[in-house]
Amino acid sequence: MTDDDTEDLFPRASVLRAVLAFTFRHWARTPWLAVACGAAMLLATLTEVFVPLYAGRMIDAVGSGASAAAWGAFAAITALGGTMVVLRHLGWWTITPLTLGMMRDVTQEAFARVQRLSTDWHANAFSGSTVRRITRGMWALDTLNDVLLLSLLPSLTVLVGTVVLLALHWPLLGLVMGVGAVGYITLTVLLATRVLAPIARLSNQWDTRMGGVLADAIGTNAVVKAFGGETREEALLAKTVAKWRRRTLRTWLAFTWAGSGQLALLWLIRIAATGAALWLWAQGRASAGDMAYVVTSYLVLNGYLRDIGQYVHQLQRAVNEMEELVALHDEPLGVADRADARPIEIVGGEIVFDDVTFRYAGQDRPLYEALSVTIPAGQRVGLVGPSGSGKTSFVKLIQRLYDVDAGQVTIDGQDVAHATQASLRRQVAIVPQEPVLFHRTLAENIGYGRPGATQAQIEQAARLANAHDFIMALPKGYRTLVGERGVKLSGGERQRVAIARAFLADAPILILDEATSSLDSESEAAIQQAMERLMIGRTAIVIAHRLSTVRALDRILVFAGGRIVEDGAHDALLAVGDGQYRRLFERQAGTAVAEIA
Repeated sequence: MTDDDTEDLFPRASVLRAVLAFTFRHWARTPWLAVACGAAMLLATLTEVFVPLYAGRMIDAVGSGASAAAWGAFAAITALGGTMVVLRHLGWWTITPLTLGMMRDVTQEAFARVQRLSTDWHANAFSGSTVRRITRGMWALDTLNDVLLLSLLPSLTVLVGTVVLLALHWPLLGLVMGVGAVGYITLTVLLATRVLAPIARLSNQWDTRMGGVLADAIGTNAVVKAFGGETREEALLAKTVAKWRRRTLRTWLAFTWAGSGQLALLWLIRIAATGAALWLWAQGRASAGDMAYVVTSYLVLNGYLRDIGQYVHQLQRAVNEMEELVALHDEPLGVADRADARPIEIVGGEIVFDDVTFRYAGQDRPLYEALSVTIPAGQRVGLVGPSGSGKTSFVKLIQRLYDVDAGQVTIDGQDVAHATQASLRRQVAIVPQEPVLFHRTLAENIGYGRPGATQAQIEQAARLANAHDFIMALPKGYRTLVGERGVKLSGGERQRVAIARAFLADAPILILDEATSSLDSESEAAIQQAMERLMIGRTAIVIAHRLSTVRALDRILVFAGGRIVEDGAHDALLAVGDGQYRRLFERQAGTAVAEIA
């Protein structure tokens, strides 16, 4: 997005409709609260419409000496005031659970949506920006509810009621008030939708970007420190903040000019209404009480009209701030469970790629074209090949992080495309090359592999992963918080925690992405032995960057350009004179195969 990018997340005409439809859908979940709040505020406001009428009657009664009529009008005003207080309290009381329930729901649902968005989406999104979109939209919903139910509805009620009552007594005054009010509201809406909305939308986009820049730098502070990049990051933030300031300044100044124009129009309406009332009085068609009624009605109407201008601006601002949240809810999942999806049951763990064709979005050529391979249950398979050859994509398709374009991937004869994603991934344990931990305790991070695991099971998994000793050496042991993404631990320690998590998961399929690459030689030997035990009886796939780690595996698949160019055990592949695997092995070993084989 450039500084001049004003592209809307929705077509401009449909932004308001999309946000309001989103809001009304959530109202429909607790309709009695929304209806009770709206009805209470509507009735409370109607009481204010009749107060000026009785005030005028009271003044006429006082002027003519009609004591009983004056006290009767006073009693009516008192009763209307008391009724208004009770009804407004009911409106405020009902909107509280309504709004809090909606804020809870939209936050949880947005989080659930983000969790299920595609791997590509997450790769292209700032986590800080995503958090900002959700939280800003959540609080904008609070503003939107207040504006619609507590503000705009009462204001429009007063406007319509006052104009109707005045028109019934004096059509001229009703016309003046009605035309002025319609003109004011029209001006306000046009300013909000045509002038202020595009400006505010762009400033919100830069607010989102600023949150992303902050989160990106703070989340990678260790890298910043390692390269002495504090000044560079401050300069980058300063550049972003400067653009945000320019956009926000333009927005605030536009609101200032709009407010001044609306204030001037309100004064024109006041002058016209007062002049018309004086003319009626001069013609003998209005009494002193009538004058008081007109002036009081206008004062009430003026206050609500002024508020309508503010409410329309607040509504537009809330719509702008909710726009990104609503767009998030409408973001396609990328990979979704099918309507007929069923939990997958993996017993042996046989994996079959049957004539699979697959391409990443935006790529002209497929990565895999008619790829077929079978991995029998319980086999230990290494995947080797240069970067970009298709090793990582292979295991991503097993996890169904992407859907294939043609063919199918099956596990124990079950097409993964017809399985629920949660059931599939619970039965595939992953140890990534660069493990990421939650900012939680070590026990919670290890226990993530099996919800409900006991402390004894967690500790046993840590022992198998050679992690128990370093954990117990920490001041709080398994209750130690590891920091955001595990920054308090070394690379090797994070790796061992991830391995312990995989031990605890006890899944029939195991995927290891060079799981020992971050360990020192002493720990690596212990972990290799533990992993060999772990692989027994399971289908294990090892993405190998160092070929020494796959020598003892049952089988090695050599990838190149999205194809499996060689398939066999280590010794058999090494015996191929001009084979791809032999060349890779010699390049890493730095010597002739004959000297080391």
